[in-house]
Formats: sequence, structure tokens, C-alpha cells
Amino acid sequence: MGFGTFDGLHPGHLEYLKQLRSLGDFVMVVVARDRNVERIKGRLPKYNEKERLSAVEATLLADEVMMGNEEDFMQCLRDHKPTVIGLGYDQKADVTRIQAEFPQIHIHRLKAYAPEKYKSSLLNT
Repeated sequence: MGFGTFDGLHPGHLEYLKQLRSLGDFVMVVVARDRNVERIKGRLPKYNEKERLSAVEATLLADEVMMGNEEDFMQCLRDHKPTVIGLGYDQKADVTRIQAEFPQIHIHRLKAYAPEKYKSSLLNT
């Protein structure tokens, strides 16, 4: 399972999805809700949540793409019980909390792909 905003799908996102695919046989991707992006990043995404979800689906790199929970991002872990989570190189996540609640989940930090060039915060200004 992977998570992201995917605001303006770019080669860095595609590399993240490819690395995520290498971690398992069935890949689930959770797209951040607009309201959560605004809360976390202090601004709404350039593309709305439905557009971003459709863009990830169109890559065909995930077997299932879903919207995140508006209240509790951990809910998708409870609902879908992934065995592996792939975090992007710069994703902020409370790994200690995740491991405490879900000790069976293996967490992998994925590698950056040209972050000086392909980073949504740079591309969506």
C-alpha cells in the first residue's frame, strides 16, 4: 500500500509507483483527500481529488486506487490490512504509531527519483 497526493502526476510519482509495485503482488494506492491536503500542506492541491485519483488509475501501476479517509488516515490500514507500506523518500508518517498499531506491517522507505527536478511542490507553483 502506498499513499500520496499525486498533484500533477510526474516522473517522480511514476517511479514511486513502480517501486511500490516491486514490493508486492497486489498494489493499493491511497490518494489524499483535498481537505487533508489543505490541512497538511496549507493549500488545496492544483488538481481535485477525483482528477488525481483518475490520473493514478490511468498509470495501470496499481491494482486498486482509493480515496483516503477524511478523518483518520489509519482507517485504510484497518480496513485493507496491507502487509507492506511503501513510503516516499520525503513522506512524513508517524512510523512509530503505525508499527505500534500494526506490528505485522513492513514499512519500506522508497528511493527518490530526481527530487531536484520532479517534486510537486516545485512543479505546481
